[in-house]
Amino acid sequence: MRQSRKGIKWRRMANNSHHAGAGPSQRQLRVGELIRRTLADVLNRGDIHDPDLNRMSITVSEVRTSPDLKIATVFVLPLGGEKRKEAIEALARNKGELRRALSKEMTMKYSPDLRFLLDESFDRMDETSRLLRQENVRRDVDSD
Repeated sequence: MRQSRKGIKWRRMANNSHHAGAGPSQRQLRVGELIRRTLADVLNRGDIHDPDLNRMSITVSEVRTSPDLKIATVFVLPLGGEKRKEAIEALARNKGELRRALSKEMTMKYSPDLRFLLDESFDRMDETSRLLRQENVRRDVDSD
């Protein structure tokens, strides 16, 4: 019984951990956490030469890296959730200096391109808590 090349190709793709749908590798998780801690330290110390950015208190909650580690998506939230747009703009404006600070403190072959996004998970948690406190939802949850 002979298998077609197409069938073999699909089986290989399904076994490939880098194929779409697979979660991040241990290496991606480890590097993302290292970048998160390093960026948080740099921002906390005020090492960046931008007074607007240094006046803000920004939480770096998560960093997700691409499989090749060349792109790092940084999820941030300014303290109190205020001035979100200004925080993202200040971080994007200082992306080059933040990359240089990362490369000075980390021993990586390449310093990843940084992309900054607002971390909205806190908002989702608040909304979930609010929904769970509603009487009709509590009644449905308790009846199970």
